[in-house]
Amino acid sequence: MANSSPAILPISDSADPIITVSSDTAAITTTDAHQSSSVSSFGAFVRVGLANRRPWPELLDRTSFSKPESLSEAILRFRKNYNYYRINYLTVITAVLAISLLTNPFSLILLSALLAAWLFLYISRQSSDPPVTIFGRQFSDFETLLFLIFSTVVIIFLTSVGSVLVSAFMIGVAIVFLHGSFRTPEDLFLDDQESQGGVSGFLSLFTGGTASNAAAVSVGPAPVAAGI
Repeated sequence: MANSSPAILPISDSADPIITVSSDTAAITTTDAHQSSSVSSFGAFVRVGLANRRPWPELLDRTSFSKPESLSEAILRFRKNYNYYRINYLTVITAVLAISLLTNPFSLILLSALLAAWLFLYISRQSSDPPVTIFGRQFSDFETLLFLIFSTVVIIFLTSVGSVLVSAFMIGVAIVFLHGSFRTPEDLFLDDQESQGGVSGFLSLFTGGTASNAAAVSVGPAPVAAGI
């Protein structure tokens, strides 16, 4: 018994640090995996959008433009062109918004400050982070959220930011609608998925990558199960 007692103490002492280091390592690994998953999801979203983008020369082919005979034909053309060029149209609207903000530096500064506040004070914060402290006073997450919402309302509706965004968005939508109404879609080849309504076609941008991944996962394990 006297000889076995000294051997037990080093084993019990060395076991606790190993468990502590392992748990910390697992927590760090889980956080890194979560961040890598978020980056991968965003990258997949961008790749799906770029894969659905159509060539710009095809979009601007002057021989494909003609005046619609009626309003119903213009709306029908726009729906078909939107299903085919939706990524290009979204790019055009985004470009118009960017140009409008660049030509209004004050609105750009206010909007950038608002987005940075949302990012650093709410979106990127973890539950383990200390509360926000300003001039020695601590603010809870709920108080921070109320402050951000109030700041958003003030900046969007009581400054020039709101008018700049709304006017730029309306100009972008007008450009897209004019293009979709005057371009003849007879030379476009739409498959069954793209020939659906405008809303489902737009949502396919968000669900396309997920659906493909889900199909790959469901098909992949089948041979393994059959082999077992």
